[in-house]
Amino acid sequence: MAFTSYGDHWRKMRRIMTLPFFTNKVVNTYSSMWEKEMDNVVDDLKHNEGISLKAKNEGFVIRKRLQLMLYNIMYRMMFDEGFESMEDPMFIEATMYNSERSRLAQSFEYNYGDFIPLLRPFLRSYLDECRDLQKRRLAFFNNFYVDKRRKIMAANGGKHKIHCAMDHIIDAEIKGEITEDNVLFIVENINVAAIETTIWSMEWAIAELVNHPEIQHKIRVEIDTKLGGKPITESNLDELPYLQATVKETLRLHTPIPLLVPHMNLEEAKLGGYTIPKESKVVVNAWWLANNPEWWSDADEFHPERFLEEEETTELTVSGGKVDFKFLPFGVGRRSCPGIILALPILGLVIAKLVTNFEMKPPPGKNKVDLSEKGGQFSLHIAKHSTVVFNQIIHN
Repeated sequence: MAFTSYGDHWRKMRRIMTLPFFTNKVVNTYSSMWEKEMDNVVDDLKHNEGISLKAKNEGFVIRKRLQLMLYNIMYRMMFDEGFESMEDPMFIEATMYNSERSRLAQSFEYNYGDFIPLLRPFLRSYLDECRDLQKRRLAFFNNFYVDKRRKIMAANGGKHKIHCAMDHIIDAEIKGEITEDNVLFIVENINVAAIETTIWSMEWAIAELVNHPEIQHKIRVEIDTKLGGKPITESNLDELPYLQATVKETLRLHTPIPLLVPHMNLEEAKLGGYTIPKESKVVVNAWWLANNPEWWSDADEFHPERFLEEEETTELTVSGGKVDFKFLPFGVGRRSCPGIILALPILGLVIAKLVTNFEMKPPPGKNKVDLSEKGGQFSLHIAKHSTVVFNQIIHN
């Protein structure tokens, strides 16, 4: 999807992917499941023997547990399947394939040949490694998940009811709209675009909150004041503007895909006195748009209030308002990321549930956690996974 040229095939694929994943109906159907998975994370931090003692004493690297949560959310939506624990062999294999794919995709070898054609012959081993991984990765998805849904649908025959996203996608294949390969590439797209990028943003949000306990406090006060003891759910996130501002500020300061995905102009265009030839690869520096000090006061500071006060005239693309080209973490237009409808509430819920149940602090002997960045071909994620102390808040 990300690299397919705009046209009939792209529009068809976008439609087939959007209906089972990226609509308000999907959010309403699955939000209670999301919340249960997040409550399981909170429960593990409080009571799981392998996690809780470490979490409240020397600190715990929560990334892996959040990864399990997010894989469960997306795999239940995709396949009606989940993972038992971080030690589940299937979870280990799934994350291994995704991690290896991210490593290869983020390598700057990825496009040396585009810019320096003389280097292309030297990339054969790298490309062979990519092809081998893709073959094993797609076989994993097909053998353990997609084929299982095919068999369930075949066994039920005409009585089968669409039960998960994969049923919808296989149904499109049966109708001749897409091919078997298309089915597997949709699964691959979701594994990368919907899972890994969201985890990176969760890590950034938690690290910034650890380093800004006053912001944790403000979120906590807002939740207590606005919800009055009611549980935090997807349906009441709109009542929490400061929490939403914190999510937006995370995406502004730490744009997960700084250059978005490559775009292409279908016709020749004029821009700033330059001629842009038809079908040029166009890369947008969304990170600079969101961090340009001429447009944002104290641009390098984590300051959620800017979305409530200083930048109150900015109607954000992520809020569904008119387009403001200073802030485009999900892109804009027909090629914008449809995952916005899942990412924003999931990020908001995770932050809210952690902050209301714990004071998150740096590990003993540290005043802050490390916010060093690690960039690659497409991503900007935290260089060192944060070790965080979770001090339980006792509610009266």
